[in-house]
Amino acid sequence: MDTLEKARIRISHWISHNEHHIEEYELFAEQLEEAGKAAAAAQIRELARLEKASTECLRKALLDLEER
Repeated sequence: MDTLEKARIRISHWISHNEHHIEEYELFAEQLEEAGKAAAAAQIRELARLEKASTECLRKALLDLEER
């Protein structure tokens, strides 16, 4: 298995992993909101937003690998 094939596998795994984390963060933020902790919920939502941005970087990297 060459480096590019390994990279595609690794990046695909990271995308899936991040998506799972995002779901957990959003659920946790809802729970915090319901518990009256709006400020903490907002921080977790920001974390989810940043995770989405990092996942988009991974998607772009994967597309770049597939184009070459």
